[in-house]
Amino acid sequence: MNLENTQVQMRKGILEYCILHIISRGEVYASDMLLELTSAKIMVVEGTLYPLLTRLRKAGLVEYKWVESNAGPPRKYYTLTGQGAEFLESLDHTWKELVESTQQITAIEQQSGEK
Repeated sequence: MNLENTQVQMRKGILEYCILHIISRGEVYASDMLLELTSAKIMVVEGTLYPLLTRLRKAGLVEYKWVESNAGPPRKYYTLTGQGAEFLESLDHTWKELVESTQQITAIEQQSGEK
């Protein structure tokens, strides 16, 4: 198996969750999302982000508005909908359960390896 491929797949698996969290803080521009994700070592490109944002919008989880820009064309700023906030709350619960389960499993594995 290729370690790098597995790591990429793990990061992709939480991409939607991370994007919803970023948007939940308030109006955000897609380029700012890309910067934050990249700085957190969740590598994503525009070709991945924009289709995901479109799916989230079609699902009613996010919405956007156009804002005029002094530095060029208008920009789309994304916000979470009420339905999106509820969805994110459920994902938060699932994430916490996954973290606890993973920690429980890896802690047992580490104890076994020490014997």
